[in-house]
Amino acid sequence: MKKSVAPGWKSWIFLSLALFIVLPNTSYAQDEELLNLNKPEREQWFTDLGFGMFIHWSMDVQLGMVISHSMVGASDAYLDRYIHELPKTFNPIHFDAKEWVNAAKLAGMKYVVFTAKHHNGYCMYNTQTTDFGIMYSPYGKDVTKMLIDACREAGLAVGLYFSPDDFYFLHKQGTLISRVRKEAVASGNPALNAYVKEQVKELMKQYGKIDIVFLDGMEQYAKTELAKLCWEINPDAVVTRGAIQTPEQETPHSPIPSPWEACYTFGEQWQYRPTNEHYKTAKDAILKLIEIRAKGGNLLLNFGPDALGNFPPEQLGVLNEISLWMFINKEAFDQTIPHHLIKEDDIWFLTSKDKRTAYLFINGDNWKHGERKAYSIKSFKATDESQISVLGHNGIVLEYQKDVNPAPDIAQTKEEMRISVTRSQRIYNDRKWNNPIVVKITDVVSSQ
Repeated sequence: MKKSVAPGWKSWIFLSLALFIVLPNTSYAQDEELLNLNKPEREQWFTDLGFGMFIHWSMDVQLGMVISHSMVGASDAYLDRYIHELPKTFNPIHFDAKEWVNAAKLAGMKYVVFTAKHHNGYCMYNTQTTDFGIMYSPYGKDVTKMLIDACREAGLAVGLYFSPDDFYFLHKQGTLISRVRKEAVASGNPALNAYVKEQVKELMKQYGKIDIVFLDGMEQYAKTELAKLCWEINPDAVVTRGAIQTPEQETPHSPIPSPWEACYTFGEQWQYRPTNEHYKTAKDAILKLIEIRAKGGNLLLNFGPDALGNFPPEQLGVLNEISLWMFINKEAFDQTIPHHLIKEDDIWFLTSKDKRTAYLFINGDNWKHGERKAYSIKSFKATDESQISVLGHNGIVLEYQKDVNPAPDIAQTKEEMRISVTRSQRIYNDRKWNNPIVVKITDVVSSQ
């Protein structure tokens, strides 16, 4: 575990260079040694953010296809149309960076990570390295700059995704597009290596300080080279993928040392797919957030705008439900940390940083409005000063039921802490609200 106080700069560099994290083979291309020069205090800052919005968006969204990957194994005729025809019709006239950022902020997200360039090589920012980018589209505006500006105005941290894999560059170079051949990656292609470094320099210099950098791609060498460049330009940058563990579409079975970040699609595809898509429910996403935070990680939840720049209604509707839940329960994620025992049965735990306040996330399926339920907890002990509440509710009034007492109750026995709570806040008109409730208990002590 890293100490909360950073060592001197020279010592910090020496220790970081000396220590490597070796990860097992995984499906998310992190099977090589990771160099981590993130500052410990910045990693703590990143972990405290907790919840972020991932946005995958490129010009091939016009056809609702997988982002970038259709270029691998494609015929020359397909590549010709992809490279020369699709960019001519990419015109996201409905794009509104403030709308995107406000949607993220309302949902309790504290950072945004945007695909400045995916594997296809199409640049969603103002670059001098190529004309294969949005500045040469009918739209012709720097969406990356607008999104960065909107994040800063709203107080959200700025994150950029960048891939050193570049299928357009390989095609233009006359190299077979591949993900596994040596000549297709930076270590075996000096021209590609130099090219992507110039692009990262642009991204790290022309938009002010970038807070978070997510480096994707098949080769760890390329990510490490680019990560070092990011830290050289901005020592305060936090490099996630490329330097720390970023499990994709999976959550570790048990806690691992922070920082780490799980990235999940909202549907089944990273980029917007208008048909044959299956989205998570808001409850699915909320439960993932609770589990990941209880295990010490961040959740980076991906959304995909359509070709015009809109968040599709199917995504916005569920995002709105997440926003409603976070509006009620946001306190439980602000400056909280995992408990050494992360859960009992289906009740997950977070605590305040001084460990004196516990937050219990109770997932009660089919919990009727006004119904009281009792639970026994052994991980914490109540004290004489302990107070219990359900976030969002005053514990005094159950609407239209003047003779019902909805107040939560707490008692400590020799063996366990016993709590009794009701679901008493009217969230929907029909009083059906099947998302978890959060119980706050102050002045507790850990039982172990």
